[in-house]
Amino acid sequence: MDGFSKMIIDAVDKIKNAVVKIDVYKTAKGKLRPAGSGSGFIFSSDGLIFTNSHVVHEAEKIMVSLLNENEIEATLIGEDPDTDLAILKIYADGYSVAKLGDALELQIGQFVIAIGNPFGYQHTVTAGVVSALGRSLRTQSGHLVDNVIQSDAALNPGNSGGPMINTDGEVVGVNTAMINGAQGLSFSVDINTAKEIATQLIRDGKVFKGYLGVAMQEVPINQKILRHYHLPNQKGLFVVSIEKDSPASLSQLQEGDIVISFNGKTVNSLHELFKELTRKDIINAIDISVIRHTELLNFTIFPAVKKVAAR
Repeated sequence: MDGFSKMIIDAVDKIKNAVVKIDVYKTAKGKLRPAGSGSGFIFSSDGLIFTNSHVVHEAEKIMVSLLNENEIEATLIGEDPDTDLAILKIYADGYSVAKLGDALELQIGQFVIAIGNPFGYQHTVTAGVVSALGRSLRTQSGHLVDNVIQSDAALNPGNSGGPMINTDGEVVGVNTAMINGAQGLSFSVDINTAKEIATQLIRDGKVFKGYLGVAMQEVPINQKILRHYHLPNQKGLFVVSIEKDSPASLSQLQEGDIVISFNGKTVNSLHELFKELTRKDIINAIDISVIRHTELLNFTIFPAVKKVAAR
């Protein structure tokens, strides 16, 4: 067997017993009926599962199928539509636990593998490369999901909530979406962001984060600008779009700006910005610095409260 194939087989083998199929049921015409399916993966020894919020949202019954064909009813611990993440819990055995990696170590062009249940075909494996990092994605439900990984690994309906893994079998993302009609465009929520969301959902049953209303993308900054202003950044956050009537729209922030610091801290990534926005004291006048063309500007922005409660 060639080394490339063995690499994929070994990586999948490390996580396959942690990947699950999720079936949801809702009442229609007075009866509980199947209402869709998706994927997920077990990330703790006590049966906690990552999946997508849109997979389980408003479900009245959630069933989880393990690789050994055991089917268990799951409890929804909490969900966050803004990142399209949800946490389930099952009480069972016969599974393994996925190892969570570090998405900050990902590089464009790196090989990644997706596992899920597209169209009900359980434990389907696809592969591709990381196409871009630090994207913002607007989902079909209208939510803006930050810090997503773009890859060309084939995703289809039913893959949602499954793991994106590296060649060491470590989870680097939670598969969340593909764009209808497009080829080679798939998106996964950065696992570092997913960890932060999971911590809040497990601890509080809800997510707290400040809301800015801006879509961003991580970009490199011209070295001449970095040297001229003596900036410690390696990257910045390019403002792609600003939502109408949002905190960002009421500030001096403009599309095309590159955000380099927020709340007095250097920001190189959307994950660093996300961590600041989850601070309980963030709902205040916050200092923000941007590069506009070649000019360094400083002003304030007032993040709004955005809370999503668990069911």
